[in-house]
Amino acid sequence: MAVTIKDVAQLANVAPSTVSRVIANNPRISEKTKVRVREAMEKLGYHPNFIARSLANQSTQILGLVLPSSSETFFNSPTFATILRGLSECARERKYSLLMNTGNSDEEIFEGVVEMVQGGMVDGIVLMYSRMNDHTITYLQSRNFPFVLIGKPYEFAEEITYVDNDNYLAAKEATNYLLELGHKKVGFIGGHSKLVMTHERLLGYEGALKEHGIVPRNDYIFYEEALREEMQEVMQNLLALSEVPTALIVHDDLMALSIMNSLRSLGCFTPEHMSIVSLNNTLFSEISLSSFTSIDTNMYDIGYQATRCLVQKLASPEERIQGAIIPHHFVERDSCQRVQTAVLV
Repeated sequence: MAVTIKDVAQLANVAPSTVSRVIANNPRISEKTKVRVREAMEKLGYHPNFIARSLANQSTQILGLVLPSSSETFFNSPTFATILRGLSECARERKYSLLMNTGNSDEEIFEGVVEMVQGGMVDGIVLMYSRMNDHTITYLQSRNFPFVLIGKPYEFAEEITYVDNDNYLAAKEATNYLLELGHKKVGFIGGHSKLVMTHERLLGYEGALKEHGIVPRNDYIFYEEALREEMQEVMQNLLALSEVPTALIVHDDLMALSIMNSLRSLGCFTPEHMSIVSLNNTLFSEISLSSFTSIDTNMYDIGYQATRCLVQKLASPEERIQGAIIPHHFVERDSCQRVQTAVLV
C-alpha cells in the first residue's frame, strides 16, 4: 500500500496540512518541524505527487525563463550559465521547474510568452533581459501576470519587481580606474544598444569622463551588434583613428577576449598597447592570455534573487515585492597599465 501524507503526519506527530506546507517549503513552518517531517518522509519512503498537488492548487510549479532574441550569443556566453545556475538552484530549493522560451526575433519571443501565459504553462515568468520599449512587459502588466525582470526597467521602475546591478556606478568605477592610471582616451564597447543595461553603463562611462573634464567621443563608442560579424574591421578602424584610444571599457569578458584577439592580430597587445577593463568577471577573465581586470557583477546572485522574488510574488500576490540591487566589486588583474608606459601603435 502506498504511503500517504496521513502516514507521514502520524509518524511526525503533526497535522496532514503541516506536511503539505513542509512539502511546499512554507516559510511559516519552523525549521525544527520541517526537519521532523522530512525525517518521517525519508523513513517511510514517501515521495510527494507534485502533479496531483499542481492540479489541486491550480499551479504548474513551473517558472518561465524568457531569453533575448540573440539567443545563440546568449547561450554561448558564460554569463548566461552563471545566471541560470542561480535561477535553477533557487527554483530547486522551492520545488519549481524551469521552462525556457526564446526566438529568432522579438516577435517570436512575444508569441512564446503569450502561449506561456494564455496556455497556463507557467505560474510566473523571469525576463532575463531588459530592453527599451519592450511590448512583452506591457503585455504581462496588462494581464496582471506575475513576472520579475533581470535588469532595470526602461520605465515604470517603481511598479516592476526587478533584480540588477548598479550598472551606472559599475561603468563609472571602471572608467575612473582607467582615468586614475592616466588614460584620457578611453573607449566604450557596449552590449546591444537597445538593452537598458548598455544605456546605464554608457551614462556611467560618460559621467566619469565629464567629471574629469573630458568630452566623450562618438568614434570611441561601439555596440555589440556592430561587432558581431566585423570585429577585426571595427578594431582596425579604431586603430586607424588620428587619436587612438589607450584603453577600453568592454561589455563582458567573452567580448573582451574576442577584442583582445582581434587587436593582437593587428599587432596591438594588452596591456602594452591597449588597457582593457571588462564586466561580469566570468571564467574567461581569469584564463585568457592576459587575464582581465573586471567588474564582478555577481551574476549567480542575480539569478538566485530573481527566482526568489518571483516565488515570493506567487506566494503573496497582493503584496508589492521589493526587488534587489546586487553589489558588484572590482577585480584587478593584468590587462591594464599606466598610460606613461603604454606604447601606442
